[in-house]
Amino acid sequence: MKLYNKLIAWSMVFVAMGCEDKFLDLDPLDQVTETVYFTEVEHFEAAATDLHSGMVSLRSNRGSSIFDFFDLGSDLTGYDPGDGIGNGSNTIPNDDKYWTNAYYYLRNANILLSKAEEFAGDQEAIEQYVATAHFFRAWQHFFLLQRFGGVPIVTTVLDLDSPELFASRNSRYEVVDQIIKDLDMAIASLPTEQSLGDENKGLIGQYSAKAFKAKVMLYEATWEKYVGTSTDGDGESSGAGSQKPEGYISVNEMLTEAIAQARDVMDNGGYELWNYNEELDSLSNWFLFNLEDAESNPAGLTKASNKEFIIQSIYDRNLRTGGTGTSHTVYDRLAPSRKLMDLALCADGLPVDKSPLFEGYNKTSDEFKNRDFRLISYFGELVPEDGSVFLSGAPGAASGAGVKARKFRSYNYGVYRLSGEESYNWPHLRLAEVYLIYAEALYERDGGISDADLDASLNQVRNRAGVAPLSNALAAANDLDILEEIRRERAIELYAENSRFNDLKRWGIAEQELNEDVLGPVIEGTEYESNGLYDPSAYAYGVKAVETGVGVREAVILNPSFNRNFSRKNYLFPIPLNQIKLNYNLTQNPEW
Repeated sequence: MKLYNKLIAWSMVFVAMGCEDKFLDLDPLDQVTETVYFTEVEHFEAAATDLHSGMVSLRSNRGSSIFDFFDLGSDLTGYDPGDGIGNGSNTIPNDDKYWTNAYYYLRNANILLSKAEEFAGDQEAIEQYVATAHFFRAWQHFFLLQRFGGVPIVTTVLDLDSPELFASRNSRYEVVDQIIKDLDMAIASLPTEQSLGDENKGLIGQYSAKAFKAKVMLYEATWEKYVGTSTDGDGESSGAGSQKPEGYISVNEMLTEAIAQARDVMDNGGYELWNYNEELDSLSNWFLFNLEDAESNPAGLTKASNKEFIIQSIYDRNLRTGGTGTSHTVYDRLAPSRKLMDLALCADGLPVDKSPLFEGYNKTSDEFKNRDFRLISYFGELVPEDGSVFLSGAPGAASGAGVKARKFRSYNYGVYRLSGEESYNWPHLRLAEVYLIYAEALYERDGGISDADLDASLNQVRNRAGVAPLSNALAAANDLDILEEIRRERAIELYAENSRFNDLKRWGIAEQELNEDVLGPVIEGTEYESNGLYDPSAYAYGVKAVETGVGVREAVILNPSFNRNFSRKNYLFPIPLNQIKLNYNLTQNPEW
């Protein structure tokens, strides 16, 4: 039975029990399961399946919103959502749904694990579901770690009188240690994806856990390397402190583990980059993110062709739609900044300021020529074949960034799919990212990377994008920094996939990158100076002379630097006030 059928089937069980009739808004497990549940293997299967819904995805779950995880307001987007996260002006909230939701699903995982210990039946028959619970306990703890730093670790089912309800925060190092333990237990007992089969696509398998462990290890290794203890606090007056468990894994060991797990997934996981450029006019990087049935793309490809998504949330037009209206919303909100447009390489593998292939900015269409296919895949829907678009204000209101976005926008939107009907699967971790994890971890550990390893990883991603391979010779001949090129690939490939803020923070450069002016189209030296398509009165902050791919030129300012004050404090979100009121032992993060 396919995963979404399992989701629906289990929700019907809860309807019969008088619970909510929506799978994604069920009552707490223990309210209905203490006496009637966890007596059969199928009960463990159902509970393990439900844990997948705790990943923030298209459909809102317990108040979550996928738009909170598009990296809106970063240095790469022209749109500012006004939440203050990208410019450092967010304040301490009374409540944070992402804190409470994570602990909700931690509780559900712990209930399953507790009941497994009491199960009188065949323990081997529930082994997969126990392993799944360990995986999602790691997933939720990592989610909390990225958002808040050190948090209280919860590995038991808490009651109203449990002393753990008043526990102080564990350090980030203790949280990471627990994540590693849970992932190792998951990896040891999960079936491989090959043994799960296509009918169970979307369930967590062994290589899913390996890929996630690689991600966790790279994240924490680089955080410790570049951020260190600067966000830890003393653990008494602020923060969660810097206490490390005995025998705690070193940065070098984390990088080595990231490399090993990523390589195992690359070689043995059975995943492939989704590359149908010949059939799709080099637009694989668009259609990958709106793939549904045969009508979702001109080549008639279906979800069955996608072997790239490793961890994903499953949707179906008839059973479980996304229900979020992403196609309508991303159109303006994911409009790119000038920085992102200029980050994309030319087809020869060189930046715009070094490549003879770059055709400049005279017309909007010019800067798409001889470039990375991802530009046209992500932003090229309304760009004239040989002309410019209208510039009339800030993105979100009109088209101030110069182009519209179509990543996560359904093909033939408005006809094939209406707003809220989108039912493509949502990627949480895919093979392209594993390739980039492998390359980055190797470089961070060894201070370099061989051409063979580049070809096995990062260059697979560049090849799909129509960009020449990166090599040590190319870097040396053109004064390129290979680490910066690896980071460039993450910025472009993982655009709007909840990567940018986390990357800038773990590299320790968020203050530098997020506090710059966010710029839009280049005006000086282009046809916008005379074609009447540019309305300067629509841009309150005017223009600024900046270095571009063709030298110093004036570009419109979408969000000025004087409105941006991101600091080291903002590397972590504040602990919500009501949680501190409930637990007087919780300390606030530093500087909040």
